[in-house]
Amino acid sequence: MAPHAPRPRRRSGAIVLLPLLVVTALLAVEWVRVGGDLDRARTAVYDRRAAVEAAERYALNLMAVDYRTVDRDVRRVLDASTGQARQEYARDADRLKEATRVNKAVQTGVVRAAGLVSMDGSGAFARVLVVADSVVRWDEAETAPQDRFYRWSMDVTKLRGAWWVSKLEQVA
Repeated sequence: MAPHAPRPRRRSGAIVLLPLLVVTALLAVEWVRVGGDLDRARTAVYDRRAAVEAAERYALNLMAVDYRTVDRDVRRVLDASTGQARQEYARDADRLKEATRVNKAVQTGVVRAAGLVSMDGSGAFARVLVVADSVVRWDEAETAPQDRFYRWSMDVTKLRGAWWVSKLEQVA
C-alpha cells in the first residue's frame, strides 16, 4: 500500500468570512457615526441661518408701521416674539397704535446687516446683531420725512421648531 500524502487542511469558510464581517460591521458603524455628524452639522448651519433670518424679519416688522394697517402691523410683531420682547411690545402696543393713527405716520425700513453673535450648544438660543435704517413720514403734514437708524441686539429662541425674538435691546 502506498503511503498517503497528507491532505491539505481545508480552511473553514467561517475563518475567511469572520474578518470580512468584522470589517463590514466596523465600516457600517463608522458610516452611521459620520452620517450623524453630518446631520448635526447641517442642522447647526440651518439653525444659525434661521436665527439670523428671524431677527431680520422681526426688525423689518418693527419698522413697517402704517397708520392705515397699524393693527395688522402690531399683530405681526407680536406673532414673531415671545418672552420679554413680546411682553414689552404688547405693553406699549395701544400707545403706538394711537400715536400712529393720530399722526398718520408711515414708517418703512431696511435691514443693512445682521449677524450671529453666539449660539448655545443645544441650538435653541442665539444672539443676533441687526443694523437697520428707516424713514418716517407723516401723511398730510408739512414735516419732512425723518431718517432713523437702529442697532439692535436680539435674543432669539427656538420653540416648537421655529425661531422667536425673546429679547430686544438697542445698542450704541
